[in-house]
Amino acid sequence: MEAKKIRSTFIEFFQSKQHHYVPSSPIVVKNDPTLMFTNAGMNQFKDAFLGNELAKYSRVANSQKCLRVSGKHNDLEEVGVDTYHHTMFEMLGNWSFGDYFKKEAIQWAWELLTEVYGLDKDRLYVSVFQGDAGDNLGLDQEAYDLWKAIVPEDRIIMGSKKDNFWEMGDVGPCGPCSEIHVDLRPDADRALIEGKDLVNMDHEQVIEIWNLVFMQFNRVSDGSLKPLPATHVDTGMGFERLVRAIQHKSSNYDTDLFAPFLTALAKKSGKVYGEDLPTDIAFRVIVDHIRAISFTIADGQLPSNNKAGYVIRRILRRAVRYGYTFLGFQEPFLYELTSLIADNFGDIFPEVRQQQEFIAKVIFEEETSFLRTLDNGLKMLDQIKAELSEKGEKVIPGKTAFELYDTFGFPLDLTSLIARESGLSLDEKGFVQEMEAQKTRSRAASESETGDWVIVNEDNGVEFVGYDFLKAHAHIIKYRVISDKKGDKYQLVLDKTPFYAESGGQVGDTGWLISDTEKVKVINTKRENDLIVHFVEKLPANPEAAFGAEVDAEKRFLTENNHTATHLLQSALKEVLGDHIQQRGSLVNQNQLRFDFSHFSKLSDAEIAKVEDIVNEKIRQNIPLSEQRNVPIEEAKKQGATALFGEKYGDFVRVITFDKDFSVELCGGTHVPQTSKIGLFKIISEASSASGVRRIEAITAKSAEDYFRKQESLVKEIQELLKNPKDLMKSIESLLQEKNELKKELEALHLEKASGVKVELLKQFVTGEGINTLIAQLELPNADSLKKLAYELKNETENAFVILAANIDGKPQIAVIIDEDLIKSKDLNAGQIVRELAKEIQGGGGGQAFFATAGGKNLAGLENVVTKAKDLYL
Repeated sequence: MEAKKIRSTFIEFFQSKQHHYVPSSPIVVKNDPTLMFTNAGMNQFKDAFLGNELAKYSRVANSQKCLRVSGKHNDLEEVGVDTYHHTMFEMLGNWSFGDYFKKEAIQWAWELLTEVYGLDKDRLYVSVFQGDAGDNLGLDQEAYDLWKAIVPEDRIIMGSKKDNFWEMGDVGPCGPCSEIHVDLRPDADRALIEGKDLVNMDHEQVIEIWNLVFMQFNRVSDGSLKPLPATHVDTGMGFERLVRAIQHKSSNYDTDLFAPFLTALAKKSGKVYGEDLPTDIAFRVIVDHIRAISFTIADGQLPSNNKAGYVIRRILRRAVRYGYTFLGFQEPFLYELTSLIADNFGDIFPEVRQQQEFIAKVIFEEETSFLRTLDNGLKMLDQIKAELSEKGEKVIPGKTAFELYDTFGFPLDLTSLIARESGLSLDEKGFVQEMEAQKTRSRAASESETGDWVIVNEDNGVEFVGYDFLKAHAHIIKYRVISDKKGDKYQLVLDKTPFYAESGGQVGDTGWLISDTEKVKVINTKRENDLIVHFVEKLPANPEAAFGAEVDAEKRFLTENNHTATHLLQSALKEVLGDHIQQRGSLVNQNQLRFDFSHFSKLSDAEIAKVEDIVNEKIRQNIPLSEQRNVPIEEAKKQGATALFGEKYGDFVRVITFDKDFSVELCGGTHVPQTSKIGLFKIISEASSASGVRRIEAITAKSAEDYFRKQESLVKEIQELLKNPKDLMKSIESLLQEKNELKKELEALHLEKASGVKVELLKQFVTGEGINTLIAQLELPNADSLKKLAYELKNETENAFVILAANIDGKPQIAVIIDEDLIKSKDLNAGQIVRELAKEIQGGGGGQAFFATAGGKNLAGLENVVTKAKDLYL
C-alpha cells in the first residue's frame, strides 16, 4: 500500500466513525508562549482540552504537520543517525472532546491496525500506565482490562511515567497513555529475543507506532495535577513509522515517502545510499531536513538569527554541512529537492505546491550564504592553525571553536574534522563550557516565572466588543502574576473587553481599567491561544469590582490608519509588481507600518512612486470599509479574499474590503471606517529583510505630515546655508563639482608626497645574503597610499623584503610585503610577521604570505615595531 493510500485510509476510517476531518494547523505556533512549533497533533485543540473554548466537533481526525527540534521534544541530534527519528513528521490522530474515551480509542486502534491495514497481531505489543507514587496515581486499570480483552496478557507491558504518561510541556493538559509497538525484526531474530523485552529500548526495529493519550489532568505550575473539566482522547500515530510497518521496510527512509528524495540525491552526488555509514547518515539528514525546511517556510517562517527562524536556519545549515562534508556538494543543492516536496505532498498540504518557487529561492539564497560562511571559516581555521604552529601548540582552544560557531555559524563537528585532518585536536570540553555559559547568560536575561490563574468570577467565555466599542463594562474572570528581575506584573482576563489583542501584526491596545476607587493602566493586550490577556502594572485592589474598560482611543485610531494602509499597500504592490506578491509578515502600530512581502529584487524609485500614487489615490477616493463577520470560509474564498500562508483559519472568517475590485482580505484587525481617515501615505524605506523577502516601512496621517514638514525645514536650512540661490539644485551640483576638483588636487598632492617618500626609501634598502630589506617608520595620508607605496617599493627592488610602520591620520598601521621568491627560499610569511609586529601597537591583522597589513590602537608603539623588526630581520 502506497503512503498516500495509507494516509487517506486512516482519514476515511475515522470519518466512518463520525469523525470530522480537520486540515493540519501551521507548523509554526502563534499566540502560545509555551510553544515555538507544533510538536503534536493536539496543539491546535489545546483550548478545548483546557476548557477555554468549546470544541467545534466532538470527534476529529487529521494528519498534522509536526516539528520536534526545540524544547522538551527535541529529536534533532538523533535524526539521520538512526532510521526512525525525524525533525518534521506527520502525526495521524483521532480526538474525542468529552465524547468517547478509552474503550472506543483502544478498540478502533486495534481494528484499524490489524483488520484494515493488516498488521500481524503477533508482532504488536501494547503498554499501559503502571502508576506513579509522586503524582499519587495508580495503575490505569481501565486501560489494562480493555487490552486484556483483546490481546494476551503477556503482550501488555507496564509503562512508567516517562513512557506512559503524556505531557505537552511543563504545564498543560496531560494524562496516562497506552502505546502500541510493532516488532519489525526478521523471524530469526524474533526467535532469539522476545520483542516484549525490546520495547522502549531504542531498538531500531522494535518501535512505537501509535500513542493513545487519555487526557484527564492539567499540570499546573506548582507541579500538581488538577482534573480537566471533561475527559478527552488524543491519539498520535507517526505516519512515517506506520508506512514503514505496512510496507515491511527495515527503515523509514526505505519507504516511498523518502525513496524519491534519496534517488535524486544519489544521482546528483554520484554516491550510493546503503554502502557507507557516514554517507548514509548524510543522505538521511538531507532528505529529512528538506521537509522540515520547506514546510516551515511555506507556513510563513523564514530562516533568521532568532527564535523560530534560527531553528530553521540551524536545520538548513546542518543539511548543507552534511552535503558539503560527505557528499561533496560545493554549490547549492537543497533547493533542487523542493520540486519533489511539491509533487509528493502537494495534495494533502497544498501550500508547498503553491509556494514551491518561493521556497526554492529562499533555500537557494540561504545555501549560498552558508557556503560562503563555510569558505570563510576554512580560511579562518587556516589562520588559527598557523598561529598554533608558531606557538608549537596542537590543540584548538574551546573558546576559539565557540567563537567560530557562535559568531560565524561554523559547525563544531566540521572544526573537529578539519583539526584531526591537520594533526590537531579540539578542546571540546572548553567548547561545551562556553556554550553553557552563553545559555546561562541567556536564561538569566529572560528568566521569568508565571503563576497559576487565580479564578475571580465564573468563566462563561470572553466577549470581544472592540470592533464596535472602545469602552465596555467588565469584570475580571481570572488573573495571574508574572515575576522576573524587574519585579511583578499581572495578567487579567475580562468577561467583556474592547481591547484588541496583538495579532496579525497589529499591536495590542493599551488603556485603563477604571473602578469606583482606582484607575489601573493596561500596558499591553495579547492573545494566548483563545484568551485575550490584559497586561497591567498592578493588580486592582479589589479584583471582584466592576470596571470600565477603556481603550486609548488616539493610539487605536493611529494604529488603524496604518493597518488599513497596509491592506491598500499590498494590493498596490500586486498591481505594480505582479500577483506573486505574498505577505510574509507585518508590524502595525501607532507610529508606522512595516510590511514584508515575497519579491526577489529591489524596487526602483519609479515602482515605489507608483505604489505610493495608487495608495494615496485610494485614500482620496474615501472608500468606505466593508466588514463581513462570520463568513463561511469557502464563500470568502469565492469573493477572492487574500489569506496569509501559515495562518490557521476556522470555518467562519472576517472579511475586510476596501473596493471589492481592489482590496479584499481575511483579517481580524481593526480598521478605519473610510480611507480618507488615513490622510496621507508615504514610504520611507524599502530593503531586503530575509532571503527572497523585501520590507517596506511607511507612515501615514500625522507621522506623514511631520515627515514632510521636516523635509521642508531641511530644504529651507540648505537654502539659507547656500545664501538662498534661485536654482537650489544647480547650486548644490556646483558645490559638489568644486568639492570633487579639490579632492583631485589633494590626491595629486598626496601622490606627489608619497612619490618623494618612495625616492628616499629606495635609498634605505639594506642588502645582504640575497635579500634587500627595508624597515622604516613614516607618515602617510591614507591606507591606500601605504599599500600603493609598498607595492611600488617591491616592484622596483629585486628580492625585496619591506616592513613599513605608518602613522595614518593619527592611527598606527603596518604593511609587510615580500618578493615571492623569498617566501620559500628564506621561509618568510608576511601574515605571520605582521601579526607578531601588531602586538606592539595593540592590534592585529593578516593577509597573504607575500602581503599583509595590520592596524592597532597604540600609535606610540610604531617605534617599537621598527626596533623589533630590525632586531629580527637585520
